Amino acid sequence: MLTATGQGTADVAVVGAGPVGLAVAWRCAARGLRVVVHDPAPGSGASHVAAGMLSPVAEAYFGEHELTGLLAASAARWPGFAAELAEAAGTGFGYRTEGTLVVGLTSDDLAEARRLWSYQRGLGLPITPLRPSELRDREPALAPRVRGGAVAPGDHQVDPRRLVAALRAAAERAGATLVAGPVRELSDLDARVTVVAAGCGAAALTGLPVRPVKGQILRLRAPGGGPPGFGHVIRGYADGESVYLVPRDGGEVVVGATVEERADTGVTAGAVLRLLRAAVDLVPELAEYDLAEASAGLRPGTPDNAPIIGPLPGRPGVLAATGHHRHGIVLTPVTADLVAELVVTGEADPLLAPFTPERFAGHRRHG
Repeated sequence: MLTATGQGTADVAVVGAGPVGLAVAWRCAARGLRVVVHDPAPGSGASHVAAGMLSPVAEAYFGEHELTGLLAASAARWPGFAAELAEAAGTGFGYRTEGTLVVGLTSDDLAEARRLWSYQRGLGLPITPLRPSELRDREPALAPRVRGGAVAPGDHQVDPRRLVAALRAAAERAGATLVAGPVRELSDLDARVTVVAAGCGAAALTGLPVRPVKGQILRLRAPGGGPPGFGHVIRGYADGESVYLVPRDGGEVVVGATVEERADTGVTAGAVLRLLRAAVDLVPELAEYDLAEASAGLRPGTPDNAPIIGPLPGRPGVLAATGHHRHGIVLTPVTADLVAELVVTGEADPLLAPFTPERFAGHRRHG
């Protein structure tokens, strides 16, 4: 068991001050450990452009059974995690529980959506098909052309930018220290345990197969400073284009996102066009909203799309908490809890077994 030290060597060094790194720091510091977080620009990574959907159901895809289980386990922790964090940080962060509507604009779109719902329901996940009239009863702003959809009441949302601020406040209140500088070599850190939560930066530090997956995203603002004309997260297919619409408390609507196997962060006219066309096809009033921001970020992807959590082979003092790809926000509570438990007790929760770095031992470039 790891116990707190006095001055000098830290108990835990966390590399990366995104949601996962800050949540790990908070959980460890709250257990009395001396924690130092290293990041040259906290909160500037993938979370800065993330939509913040907590979607264990709508994000359940074919062939990802173990990942779906982890998503569901983490989503179940979110209500308690959110309440605890709000108290610890003294601030809110846009946690909303209206649920998610998944819709299809055309008959082909609806057929594709139904194929996925059938798989999700087969896993016992809570998603209920709705007729077009039932959809519009829930969200009158939906286009009359929408052919049908379903509701996933347990798929919620949070504002990632506000979440990062809250986690930083909670971690610092618990005693964690933030060092605003880069880490080029893990050997430069003076800590008993190092947690690498550096997103795409984890590849250079650990040799793990974490690659950048570009995502372009838009932020719209309702005219006149009012709230958006819909309250649910809307995920849909519009003439074959996949899109999501996330309404925020302050009048913002997040529209996303592309998935591109490239490492630049430029915003392209074509991506903006596709996202806006699909968004307006589903919710026509969005054509009158202000275009407040267009941005791009890099998700940390892995060969199997699942996160990498646990000790590096041959380096038990170095723990990975990276590779969360599309799921970094929803997986923040379970990742932080499991990593903190591993740091304190040295015992890995069975939930971690499918996600350890060992599964990529043949991919690693250096130790």
